[in-house]
Amino acid sequence: MKKTDVHTLIIGSGAAGLNAALQLYRKGITDILILTEGLKKGTSINTGSDKQTYYKLSLCGSEGDCPQSMARAYYDGGAMHGDLALVEATTSPKAFFNLVDLGVPFPTDRYGQYAGYKTDHDPLQRATSIGPYTSREMCRALIKEIKRLDIPVYEKRDVIELLTVTEGSVKRAVGVIAIGENDELELYKAENVIFAVGGPGGLYKTSVYPGSHTGAIGLALKEGALARNLPESQFGLASTKFRWNVSGSYMQVIPRFVSYAADDADKDDSECECEGIEFLKDYFNSSGEMNSMVFLKGYQWPFDSAKVLSGSSLIDILVYIETVEKGRRVYLDFRSNPEGFDFKALSPEVQEYLVNSDVLLPTPIERLEKLNPGAINLYLDHHIDIREEKLEIAVCAQHNNGGLAADIWWQSENILNLFPVGEVNGSHGVNRPGGSALNSGQVGGYRAAEYISSAVSRDKIDEGLFKKEASGRLETINSVVEKFSNSQGSWKEERRIFQERMSRCGAFIREAKTLKIAIEEAKNQLERLEIVGTRITSGREMREYFRNRQLCFSHLVYMQAILFALESKTGSRGSGLVLDTNGKKIDKLVDEKWTIMLEDSSFREKIEETLVDDFGNVTNQWIERKNIPDENLWFENIWHQFQHKEIYQ
Repeated sequence: MKKTDVHTLIIGSGAAGLNAALQLYRKGITDILILTEGLKKGTSINTGSDKQTYYKLSLCGSEGDCPQSMARAYYDGGAMHGDLALVEATTSPKAFFNLVDLGVPFPTDRYGQYAGYKTDHDPLQRATSIGPYTSREMCRALIKEIKRLDIPVYEKRDVIELLTVTEGSVKRAVGVIAIGENDELELYKAENVIFAVGGPGGLYKTSVYPGSHTGAIGLALKEGALARNLPESQFGLASTKFRWNVSGSYMQVIPRFVSYAADDADKDDSECECEGIEFLKDYFNSSGEMNSMVFLKGYQWPFDSAKVLSGSSLIDILVYIETVEKGRRVYLDFRSNPEGFDFKALSPEVQEYLVNSDVLLPTPIERLEKLNPGAINLYLDHHIDIREEKLEIAVCAQHNNGGLAADIWWQSENILNLFPVGEVNGSHGVNRPGGSALNSGQVGGYRAAEYISSAVSRDKIDEGLFKKEASGRLETINSVVEKFSNSQGSWKEERRIFQERMSRCGAFIREAKTLKIAIEEAKNQLERLEIVGTRITSGREMREYFRNRQLCFSHLVYMQAILFALESKTGSRGSGLVLDTNGKKIDKLVDEKWTIMLEDSSFREKIEETLVDDFGNVTNQWIERKNIPDENLWFENIWHQFQHKEIYQ
């Protein structure tokens, strides 16, 4: 069996993991290795939106900005620790200019000012973008530098176990077990593990995460890594044939929302007797109000429970009713205007934007061609021409604001030498400024690399403890593979079951009674996977079995965390809409089911922590969040602390 010893192991090759590896190398830690399913398989390199945003400290104009101000924008979203908010703000210029130096073409004026714009939940113009593919170009630039430096990357690896040992009363990460490119088990021993496995994309059936990305947070949850804010995810409208967010300019050009019966949806317009139903109009007082709300959907993306009663997020609910409750299929049609469309009937805010953007053009596709032609071209890149065909959409899982709990150096709060970076790190709270996830991933890589290279080193891994732990895990894995060689179960069917359950009960529509039933179903499915399993007669089936096992475990933990929040009466907040028969009805024209529990804002001052014990039991608790630090910045004191490495304590 192949065994590899390395100082620091990086799991995952998204923008966060790649930057962590690069920064380690620059700081003199060259004994490093990246393990990945593939450099082109992660979320960072495969996702975006109409104008994918990167969030940073403002670097233009006369409008004042500072780390404390930016930290406040993070903190005001609720349920985020203030020290993490300050670190993400303070480190953002360093992370941003690293990308600039690597060749990511963020736009400037002739004076070198990096022009910005306001993104959601942002009071200043801190956002920037290079278009739909911002994170893809970040990855390409980082990969180019990784290859130039000859940092080793092992592709076609699936990590199936995170190895930890307990030294005294402290748990420590010591390596992983992976399935290699030849479908053989590989053992990796590492002084540090940077865990850059991305968000939980494989948990949902209705998802905008790329199909190649499933996530692996379950490996760490199973080891008892503390998690925070798992219920705080983002959901929003996205296309389904090719998974892509339809935010921003896709909505600002005001396309038609059209619903078709499932049997008619795939027919060409010339073949289909039914022209489809423009279902939104029944829920608004006028076409002008409806179309203004469609426009605001681009400004106010993603789904926000606070904008259901009198805002654009009612549109997400109406799409959900058509697709899930009525079993129909919903499309955006950019070829013609919505029924009754009139520029003069739009709200003043919408009219001003369209006039200033010089897009008072006859059809949505013409307006989009002028406003953001790249938004059309990216679909052309995937063989979809929205100039000629309608675009199917649904309300999809998009991002997890929660994840593993780590400190200000991105080290796990309860497993030493484990550094979750990127989306798997739960640094965000309920709401966050748009684009801050890209900044957070880059900051996390910087912080983990700095701590690993500068902090007081710990004792080497106890070889006896490592061998004992590794051999026990390997024995279990081999027995599982042998046991299920004759199983009749299908990994595809098991995945379908938990993905449908999670989209039904653990996505943006939440109800305590259905969650309780779903949790029991999830426990039974997990037990079935452990006892009956699924057929393992090939390397592919082995990989997918172990992937299913950690994903099924993850969705059980997530649903228990969501139920705890519901039973705590947090109410509807962020992208979570809590149904409650004693609540407030969202619209007079929808079914009585659509009454919601309003938010208890006092929980914005708390953070939900989730922990799995050694027996697989899940516990949740609320803790008070930390305030934004207000440090004494007297230079001589800071200089002394820095020179004596007191900042790492």
